Amino acid sequence: MAGDRNIIALIEAADATPLIVPAIGKHLNIAETLAGLDGLLLTGGASNIEPHLYGGPPSRSGDLHDPMRDATTLPLTRAAVDAGVPVFAICRGMQELNVAMGGTLHQYLHEVPGRIDHRRDRTKPFETQVAPVHHITITPGGVLEKLTGVTEATVNSLHGQGVDKPPPGSTVEAIADDSTIEGISIDGARFALGVQWHAEFEATSDPISVALFAAFGDAARERAKRRGAA
Repeated sequence: MAGDRNIIALIEAADATPLIVPAIGKHLNIAETLAGLDGLLLTGGASNIEPHLYGGPPSRSGDLHDPMRDATTLPLTRAAVDAGVPVFAICRGMQELNVAMGGTLHQYLHEVPGRIDHRRDRTKPFETQVAPVHHITITPGGVLEKLTGVTEATVNSLHGQGVDKPPPGSTVEAIADDSTIEGISIDGARFALGVQWHAEFEATSDPISVALFAAFGDAARERAKRRGAA
């Protein structure tokens, strides 16, 4: 699921040319795909990762899943990290990065004791639904702090699931006041960063979002130079 806002954010905030990778699972030649990419943006989406992929209990009746997306993004993400392709992961995308690298998820975050309800309130006007609503603390000295220059922020919240256990070899980059993990990075990767909020909604106006997309664009251009020199 690309979505207009993700495409426009890549063009205007990352100065990048978007190419949409189809969700075709095993039919995707991952090596050939990555050979032609300078960066990988994992976007948000309405569906949830199937829980058997991270050892979770079966989901409930009516939960929305997209097995072809899972079969595409999870192996593609692992291969991208291994190949040094920059990865920027947003909302469901961060959950994909987490699961792809060995982490687990809370399926129903609002039912975890002490957590707030991070789902969007669809009874409100759209602009209110996607507006910043809760505080996060950014890990001092982490990738996110280095890119944005801040140690706290207010972000939007449009997700029903969230990170339970982050993957081995990762760093928690941001935490909400209710202890929900809002950002992760993969240690040792050239650029592999996930944020739980939808940074694409304010990609050209919010200083944090501007910094994140600019950094992703810079990392992609560095990758392009490496490919050109190979």
